[in-house]
Amino acid sequence: MQALPFFDQALLSKYNTSGPRYTSYPTAVEFSGDFSESEYQSAIIDSTNDKLSLYIHIPFCHSLCYYCGCNKVVTRHRDKADIYLDFLIKEIEAKALLFKQRKIEQVHLGGGTPSFLDQKQLKRLVDSLRANFEFAEHIEQSIEIDPREIELTYAEQLFQLGFNRMSIGVQDTDSKVQEAINREQSTKFVEMFIAHAKKVGFKSINIDLIYGLPHQTIETFAKTIDKAIEMDVDRVSLFSYAHLPSRFAAQRKIKDEWLPNAQSKFELMRFAIETFTSRGYEFIGMDHFAKPSDELAIAQREGKLHRNFQGYTTKGECDLLGLGVSSISSIGKSYSQNYKSIKDYYQAIENNNTATEVGISLSSDDLIRGHVIKALMCNLHLDKESVEAKFNINFARYFEEELQGLTPFIDDELVQDNITEIIISPKARLLIRNICMTFDAYMKKHINQQRFSRVI
Repeated sequence: MQALPFFDQALLSKYNTSGPRYTSYPTAVEFSGDFSESEYQSAIIDSTNDKLSLYIHIPFCHSLCYYCGCNKVVTRHRDKADIYLDFLIKEIEAKALLFKQRKIEQVHLGGGTPSFLDQKQLKRLVDSLRANFEFAEHIEQSIEIDPREIELTYAEQLFQLGFNRMSIGVQDTDSKVQEAINREQSTKFVEMFIAHAKKVGFKSINIDLIYGLPHQTIETFAKTIDKAIEMDVDRVSLFSYAHLPSRFAAQRKIKDEWLPNAQSKFELMRFAIETFTSRGYEFIGMDHFAKPSDELAIAQREGKLHRNFQGYTTKGECDLLGLGVSSISSIGKSYSQNYKSIKDYYQAIENNNTATEVGISLSSDDLIRGHVIKALMCNLHLDKESVEAKFNINFARYFEEELQGLTPFIDDELVQDNITEIIISPKARLLIRNICMTFDAYMKKHINQQRFSRVI
């Protein structure tokens, strides 16, 4: 197995603090209820982007996975989805009027479990989107899938509705781990479903895996990874389990003694990264893997990778419109988020046809820092001269304090800082969040607050 440069245990331990994942800057903790509808509409008018990506949140799940911290509604009653679609379509119709000049380049259904919707419900949703928005000819249309409640024919149903990408929640294939997290599922079915989806015509299939789950060992996780590679998926998302039982009640079902300790969890991560990269996948950002021919891998090699609330993406030229409960939008110089409670979401749509609860209008400083952080997060490199030209600043003067703050990273040979560029060392790959925090003007008020997950 190849030796990778970013597993210096001493450095990883030294810098293993809590920090944002930087799917946005400023992060969602800075969103405020003072953000107004007029600010939202001004952001739409002022945006220079002519393309749009849609994220639709479907909150329902058939059962409760104990590890999950997502916004969700656990129910076996499919008719609740019909009620939800009534309100969601009202929001779609109202928001579409504000984006008449935009072409939709990307649609992503997330959750919860979007595959909770049956064929009739899903068709109703897609028909509404197509009736109200103008879809690009070669649109990227993706959906997250829970494989426990579907049949093989679901792949055909999805493809007929225009879906060409899917992401399947696998997490782990070991039965003991699955039982502990209340997510028992057939690996054989997952394998058959992926093979079938490829035959149907899906162009990209991703699976999600989680390390740090109860009862995981190198031996059991190796089997999970081997199976993922054997299934020949195009992408893998590898997430760290964050055990926060004080915040997520379901996690109290997971006993502390079942969890791998910090060293064992680190070894699980290391093993996964080394295995995937040695078996032909490219390491994307902090936690994704993709085949060399995949769009994400190509974008990273060309320095064109982007990051938003859905993670790494190639659609950085698009504004992002979130629809549904708890969804987040990135429109022009603004971020906004819908109500997180489904009751509040329904009431807001009923009263106003819009459900924005919080948001933020971005200052010039936010835009500059966000650009710097995104460049470092995605491409591990920053061209100072391009920042100066884009924002009409003197980089050295503007970031004088921050550049001094890079000194510990420079001393540890994690960062190179010269007149024209900042270069992240390969061994700093897993510590990029720490480096980005240096440029985060909001971090000082969060010091000593457990607002974010651990970087490792």
